[in-house]
Amino acid sequence: MSEAPTRHSKVLIIGSGPAGYTAAVYASRAMLEPILIQGTQPGGQLTITTEVENWPGDSMVMGPDLMVRMEAHANEVGTEIIADHINALDLSQRPFTAHGDSGTTYTADALILATGAQAKWLGLPSEEHFKGFGVSACATCDGFFYRGKEVVVIGGGNTAVEEALFLTNFASKVTLVHRRDSLRAEKILQHRLFNNPKVEIIWDHTVEEVIGGDNPRGVEGVVLRHVSSGEKRTVPCAGFFVAIGHAPASDLVKDQLETHMGGYVVTKPDSTATSIPGVFAAGDLTDHEYRQAVTSAGMGCMAALEAERFIASLDAPAAEAAE
Repeated sequence: MSEAPTRHSKVLIIGSGPAGYTAAVYASRAMLEPILIQGTQPGGQLTITTEVENWPGDSMVMGPDLMVRMEAHANEVGTEIIADHINALDLSQRPFTAHGDSGTTYTADALILATGAQAKWLGLPSEEHFKGFGVSACATCDGFFYRGKEVVVIGGGNTAVEEALFLTNFASKVTLVHRRDSLRAEKILQHRLFNNPKVEIIWDHTVEEVIGGDNPRGVEGVVLRHVSSGEKRTVPCAGFFVAIGHAPASDLVKDQLETHMGGYVVTKPDSTATSIPGVFAAGDLTDHEYRQAVTSAGMGCMAALEAERFIASLDAPAAEAAE
């Protein structure tokens, strides 16, 4: 029986969103011959987004199309892109070691983490029960199934408003539930929401339970509770979309790197350097403030430039010793 393969690279990039692909472009141009591991969702969160209207140079671009272009760019400049998922990392010594689901072990002199973030859930037993049967965290994935039906969205940020607006393309009515009395979303998105005749907003409420049937399994409504009075009401719906934000995908490193704010990887000021020299973090894994594609791409650039300098510092003593 042959041994599992081991691949070494100067720079290993884990993650394939805007941060990962931008890091790959810069690392390739620095002749570092990076390997990029795509993960379980190649292209990241933008692949489950429709119209992107804030990417510079494109007044409107489809999220999946933008990520296809980024992947092609990284590939064209020399990045080796591998469809694998890293399930374990050892950052205790260099070279750093990553283990893939494929059985391949990857080692690297420098590591760029760009694993992004994943949708948050409410944590209700009824929500878990109906996941995939009327409960979703991705309107662009599942909105089509609710053509002519009523749906409920919970949340108050950009994600929630974008999901609600997208769902108006299919649903007969979209009810947005928010626990406060105002939204955090960008003003232009709020303006579109308030002026859409298919949208109703229920303020100062939280979702207490998802209700439905089991034969066949499906959502029939949600039970809401007023945040101050505690009064309950039921809103009928065929679909319930959770859009309360995202949590950083830091499980691989939470016990090895310094984290804060619920799992975001800590980086040094004006840098992507983490608490371990040679390990850099970029994008939504470290950014709890902006969470934009363009800021993720910027951090990917920073990470690659910093990785290049780090590798040069490793090579310098060896070169001096040879003189």
